[in-house]
Amino acid sequence: MTTTLRTTKAAVRRFLLHTQLLLERWPAEPGTSGPDQVMRLIRTLGCVQIDPVAAVTGNQHLVLGARDPGYDPAYLHTLLREHKVFEYFANAACVIPMEDYAYFEPVRARLRERLNPSLQSLEITVQHVLQRLAEEGPLPSKAFRAVERVSGYWDRPDAPKTKDTSLALNLLLDSAAIRVVARQGNERYFQITEPNLYQQRPGLSVEQETHMQQQALLDKYIHAYRVVDTRDARLGWLKWSAAERRAQIAARVADGRMIPLEIEGVITPYYIRAEDVELLLRMQQDETHYEASGPVRFLPPLDNLLWRRERIVDLFDFHYKWEIYTPEAKRTYGYYAMPILHGDRLIGRMDPRLDRKTGTLTVRLLSMEENAPPVEEWMSDFRDGLAFFATMHGAQSIKVEKTVPAALKKGLKSL
Repeated sequence: MTTTLRTTKAAVRRFLLHTQLLLERWPAEPGTSGPDQVMRLIRTLGCVQIDPVAAVTGNQHLVLGARDPGYDPAYLHTLLREHKVFEYFANAACVIPMEDYAYFEPVRARLRERLNPSLQSLEITVQHVLQRLAEEGPLPSKAFRAVERVSGYWDRPDAPKTKDTSLALNLLLDSAAIRVVARQGNERYFQITEPNLYQQRPGLSVEQETHMQQQALLDKYIHAYRVVDTRDARLGWLKWSAAERRAQIAARVADGRMIPLEIEGVITPYYIRAEDVELLLRMQQDETHYEASGPVRFLPPLDNLLWRRERIVDLFDFHYKWEIYTPEAKRTYGYYAMPILHGDRLIGRMDPRLDRKTGTLTVRLLSMEENAPPVEEWMSDFRDGLAFFATMHGAQSIKVEKTVPAALKKGLKSL
């Protein structure tokens, strides 16, 4: 019988940060990096979420840059071009190691079934796109001239605004008939998916193969999250019911692969892999000796650490909502508020804008938590971290427009 492990918020918080590569000292100077280093980083994280919104730069680049001080977006482009990673749905659209391609077949199969009627309704355009990709690919979306406007993913049915070729590309991409093989900025280049990327293993029925893929995908999810709970509708990145999610974790607890946690002051049952217990116990033992070390880090809204908002509340006492879809007048923290990590605590938020023409990084709002440590404990690290962040993203100057509390602005005048 598996025994529940009793532990503290601080220990689990530090365990999570350690496995997310966010706990160790953050250097003030760039280290040695390159495509191989970034590939190792993606494998450790499991995958990295892609998002085109670029208040500073895309989410995927901010995630990797928060962990690799020498990171350059060109490294990720190299990995994509060399077919070492692929883009598909995990925690949403993500960059995923190519060796994991087969695990996502259940996701692809579900999407193919759901999208097939839409593909059929757009058959002439779809066949035109596939023929051109077969003859000329890889091609970007701008290489295709639209014939008509149709109702795309985000359009109202009565107000078609999307190019028919753009919708065809998105449908083919989501159904995995084509894939992204290169990027130039936010411009994606598509080619027809090679048939040898996924082939069913001989000797296995479809049901056996699907079961093995689902379990491998759940393994990957648990590796990426490390501290999991069955309330998460994304568990395993599969569309399981709540009862199915509970059953999947219960089976792993029963055979000893997962360990239940009883976290002091937390009601929700959480679980970790049995192989991670030793590391968690080490974090618990070192709890009284831990001190924040080095400049702060700024985490993008879709950072891996923030994927499970309820877990952030439970472990960090930090409530986070990305306000990009909130009307501007109703926003509290800003359009692109980035949580500020200092040591093992989330102490506030920064809403940045980078103007590449002027080279100015503008912090529209710096808002600190009411329970943040005294300012003298983090101000020097914040200044160093903000200067490093600005340099990393090509800014030559920094401007802070507003702070909460207002008195903080005085300590940032000389940036």
